[in-house]
Amino acid sequence: MAHSLIDFWNLLRGSPALAAAVLAVVAAMFVNGWTDAPNAVASCPATRALSPKQALGLAVVMNFFGVLAMSFVSSTIAMSVIRIADFGGNTAETLSALAAGMTAAVLWPAAAGLIGLPVSKSHALFSGITGAAVALEGNFTAVSGGEWGRLLAGMLLSVAVGFGGSYLIARVTEICCRRVDRLASASFFRGAQICGSAAIAFLHGAQDGQKYMGAVMLAVFLSQGTVPPERATLPVWLIILTSLVIAAGTSFGGWRIVRSLGFQLARMEPYHGFAADTAAALSLLFSTLAGYPVSTTHTKTAAIMGAGLSRGVLALNWRVVLRILSAWLLTFPGCGLVGFVLALVFRMI
Repeated sequence: MAHSLIDFWNLLRGSPALAAAVLAVVAAMFVNGWTDAPNAVASCPATRALSPKQALGLAVVMNFFGVLAMSFVSSTIAMSVIRIADFGGNTAETLSALAAGMTAAVLWPAAAGLIGLPVSKSHALFSGITGAAVALEGNFTAVSGGEWGRLLAGMLLSVAVGFGGSYLIARVTEICCRRVDRLASASFFRGAQICGSAAIAFLHGAQDGQKYMGAVMLAVFLSQGTVPPERATLPVWLIILTSLVIAAGTSFGGWRIVRSLGFQLARMEPYHGFAADTAAALSLLFSTLAGYPVSTTHTKTAAIMGAGLSRGVLALNWRVVLRILSAWLLTFPGCGLVGFVLALVFRMI
């Protein structure tokens, strides 16, 4: 791995295929910040805890520091991307396949974001890379069943904790505060909700920043024809680059998704927003410390559903719920297929 920025720049200059693969990863980082980071603060504008601009600013800052902080602590999540599939063949073919997988991870979330569907950029990343590796090898032997098992286990765990925890926190809050004037308590819950959203944005950076750093490292290893090590140190320049690109994407905004999650998915009062953000933050914190690659989008969406359901089944907009769930189910096969097809096309080119 090129641990200095100068070494990395020299590698890019000498390998157009590596440059194309890294450019695709950077584009995926930007799209992640644009369409995924706003999920962290989507409930704040809905409960008037923050204005849309204030919520966006909070997401930008906390995402930036989340990438920085966690990347200096552990590279476990980054390694999950490196190990998700085994790219064989010659260097040019492997890099073109990786570029195809990353392009799929850009196109699928961007298309979903334009119509307001909060799909998982993490799952698009893993699916796109896997589909491209299958196209390169011609079979599924290149796919790491162990890493996919960790991915699916993390998804189920984070969604369950987000949904169940949010429902439970909302119900307990209702019971404990049944004699408290709701208007008087609203300012407290809005303040607590802001803290929860900040934590989610921080952990989003901690989770997703490492995944894209792992993709850059994978491209460098493939360009040098070397096998990725069991553990790798994340270069400081790569940590800073990832932080800046995701923060830039976040500042671009993603208000269609904010409206879908914050305003259309469920009717919420400030204490519902507090419950959703607290549960989602705890779920992401546990997953990140345990080294599970999880989806911030799925976790936050499930938490909002749980908080909304505490008011009864009619509090949820079931048409939006079904649209979101269908997008979730389609991401794995859909983005994987896009990566597969693009890898075949890139290979011919």
